[in-house]
Amino acid sequence: MGMKTLVLGLGNAIVSDDGVGIHVVREVASRLADRAACADLTLAQSSLGGLRLLDTMAGYSHAVIVDAIQTRGGRPGQIYQLQIDDLQRTLHSGSTHDLSLPGALALGRALGMSLPHDEDIVLIAVEVEDVLDFGETCTPAVMAAIPCAADAVLAELGVVTGPAI
Repeated sequence: MGMKTLVLGLGNAIVSDDGVGIHVVREVASRLADRAACADLTLAQSSLGGLRLLDTMAGYSHAVIVDAIQTRGGRPGQIYQLQIDDLQRTLHSGSTHDLSLPGALALGRALGMSLPHDEDIVLIAVEVEDVLDFGETCTPAVMAAIPCAADAVLAELGVVTGPAI
């Protein structure tokens, strides 16, 4: 029995770069479309943050979360691979929503929810430029990073796919 893995793209697909997590997960889905070997893998997207993410993550032993991030001096399109510990040590909690992801996970576990352990959660974060303007496409630098972020997700899953055509 394999580990149940969730790949979760966060963001709002109609707010320019804020949708990058969702675009990355769609790219991963298209690359995995012809692979039957992914029975224990779920791809999902959500515009929710904090506590409301817990229901989505419950029951999985491993999670790869893809989200937009804005850091001081960051370069749009830059991709970071972070652990929950990294989020706890930074002001940028990976979520602009009600409760930080580390806080929500701790609370969920205290309530007895079956959630992945911190070390089994990887955050693939893409540095973004515009998270305020409505638009269904990302800014050019962020758009260009989507295939690379998808590569990072697939590498985390241990899946090697050929180059996108």
